[in-house]
Amino acid sequence: MAAALRLGIAGLGTVGVGVVRIIRRQAEMLSMRTGRDIVISAVSARDASKDRGVPLGDYAWESDPVALAQRDDVDVFVELMGGSDGAAKDATEAALAAGKDVVTANKALLALHGTALAEAAEAAGRVIRFEAAVAGGIPVIKSLTEGLAGNEITRVMGVMNGTCNYILTRMENAGLPYDTVFQEAADLGYLEADPTLDVGGIDAAHKLALLSAIAFGTKPNFDGIAIEGIERVSIDDIRQAADMGYRIKLLGVAQQSARGLEQSMQPCLVPASSPLGQLEGGTNMVVIEGDAVDQIVLRGPGAGEGPTASAVMGDICDLARGLHIPTFGQPAATLKAAPAATAALPAPYYLRLTLADKPGALAKLASALGQAGVSINRMRQYAHDASEAPVLIVTHKCTRDALDSALAALAASDVVLSQPVALRIEDL
Repeated sequence: MAAALRLGIAGLGTVGVGVVRIIRRQAEMLSMRTGRDIVISAVSARDASKDRGVPLGDYAWESDPVALAQRDDVDVFVELMGGSDGAAKDATEAALAAGKDVVTANKALLALHGTALAEAAEAAGRVIRFEAAVAGGIPVIKSLTEGLAGNEITRVMGVMNGTCNYILTRMENAGLPYDTVFQEAADLGYLEADPTLDVGGIDAAHKLALLSAIAFGTKPNFDGIAIEGIERVSIDDIRQAADMGYRIKLLGVAQQSARGLEQSMQPCLVPASSPLGQLEGGTNMVVIEGDAVDQIVLRGPGAGEGPTASAVMGDICDLARGLHIPTFGQPAATLKAAPAATAALPAPYYLRLTLADKPGALAKLASALGQAGVSINRMRQYAHDASEAPVLIVTHKCTRDALDSALAALAASDVVLSQPVALRIEDL
């Protein structure tokens, strides 16, 4: 049997402890499946005295993760601290410079510094594996880099933040407003310390940047993603979408077109009967479309100790078997720059507006849309008081630029009383 693969684990939070538990519980199985023992040499975390519910006395302790990354008895540095800079970045760079492979669950680090880190890994003859950084326990990175390697990918989309999906489905199923469900999620511990990372779409956009890089052979371009959170989605939007046969999801979409690479993370309407429309609670789903495979759907838990630690262990086992794939599925030098698309591909849109209830208001609305080249497919007006008239519109396919032009004209008029809500409708 080959020599043992020796790990240094930095970060003993939920995921780090989960990895330790799997290695302790499944040592014999892991050895049989990889052809070598997988052992932990040393660990690192902020507080050595904290009881984490798992024995750690068998492992050396390093208070400095950079020192852990440089130890002679560590073959693979497992970075589970999080954060796009600081200790996580410093320790990852130190590990690569010291000739270690790296396994990480850190989507922010790779979304912002992935190109430079991939180049450093290849210069050192090492690899970075990050299955756990995207969609928790779903093997989407492995699917793109291995199972679907023979496909030209045309579109990647999905629900990649379980907290947002929980909030939206809870609002719909319980008929509760956003603020109430947001507080529920906070009380349950579902939200990040900075909740805007979740509900603002930033966490999910980090993940989309990584999937897009692999799918289209580009450098991760987080800054090129159009990001909009779920904060302005109301219970009325959810009810009206359901009335038309749709559900609202925070949906990430990446697709290459003649206009460039389009990447967006924003609330969208999807058909209620589609796999994405049927997704409930904190579950994640990624849909991949390729020229040979057509469409595949990957569904599973997007977070939590077990699922995320499972993804980390999958990467560790691949390294134990000697499988070394470039960080983003192809040599870093071949990754293309990915300028953002000059305009998003045309799509139908859902619009919710509050108009002044006076003669000519609807005519001005229709005129502004028409002059911008936006055609109305369906329009509904709901019961209202004497001063405000809520109006719901579904457009035919149009560009977002054309829609924004119409909304700007309406904002300058005297008929729109509040900021309109505009949500893209995605066809699956």
